[in-house]
Amino acid sequence: MNRKELLRLLLNQAQFNGFEFRRWFQTHVRPTWPGAEEALVLLASEGRHFTLIFSHEFVRCFWRSGAQMSFMVPSVTYPRVTPQGEVVQVTRKPFTRRTIKPDVWKFHLRQMAASEDPIDYLCRFLPARIRLRFGTPKRHQLLLRLEPGRHAPDTRML
Repeated sequence: MNRKELLRLLLNQAQFNGFEFRRWFQTHVRPTWPGAEEALVLLASEGRHFTLIFSHEFVRCFWRSGAQMSFMVPSVTYPRVTPQGEVVQVTRKPFTRRTIKPDVWKFHLRQMAASEDPIDYLCRFLPARIRLRFGTPKRHQLLLRLEPGRHAPDTRML
């Protein structure tokens, strides 16, 4: 799967949640609209896709407000004073936390910026049947779980 096809899948997910690609493209890339296919070709070339995937408008729609978010809380070690006055080291094990937050997109934007490959990070959150159909890398197939109530986006462009 090439970059253009991946961008199309990611864009479809965001459009399913209300993202207006044409308006965004005319505001941030070029004032004239070349059409959906030509716009994707332009974004897929020369690293311009980062303009889209790091756009706050795109990220807000890709991870809609109030969506369930699952993330790993790392292990932590910290000192604590016991009732006897002794200082002991407390180690908390890592665990998975699931929450619903109105600004979940901010968390994911930070995680995506820190990741090695932002597109791979985004692909982890595509619905499972789309990822399997288009052959997303195997390591991500195991990470993605289709959340209850989450539907596949329409695969048509504008």
